[in-house]
Amino acid sequence: SLVVNATGQPRKEKVKLPASLQGRKPNSIPNKKIEDPAAGRVNTSSIATRQHLGSFHLIPPKVTFGVLREGCTYTAAVILKNVGVNFSRFRVKQPPRHTGLRVLYAPGPVAGLHVELEVEIFAMVIGGEGTGGIEEISHNIEILTETETLLLPARANIL
Repeated sequence: SLVVNATGQPRKEKVKLPASLQGRKPNSIPNKKIEDPAAGRVNTSSIATRQHLGSFHLIPPKVTFGVLREGCTYTAAVILKNVGVNFSRFRVKQPPRHTGLRVLYAPGPVAGLHVELEVEIFAMVIGGEGTGGIEEISHNIEILTETETLLLPARANIL
């Protein structure tokens, strides 16, 4: 109930609906889709009325490297899964060099399957002075698809 909580007491604050129930995916920005006649549409009557035929999900939705040792390189695997009907293309906007992050992947269409992205970080401390020996790296990696821009948060603490 939106009026009472689990113990039956009246709620003191409003209930926030998650983004998935509000009709959008978390960590994504919808694009204005431009119809491309060579995009490989499926023209069957069962799906002709659906609007969003191409969509991707990130598994896991964020990358947390934890505490890293300076001067070492670490990697994490992320799966970009195509949950739409059509094959779709994507590209990754590489993070700035000062973050130490880069994404390795094989470009091309994703037809009903998935692609593995390898997020690589070279742990380096830029400032170093007055940080107590720990620097936090936090960046949203942008994955540009035909219908939306997915944001993959990447975080690390470097000693």
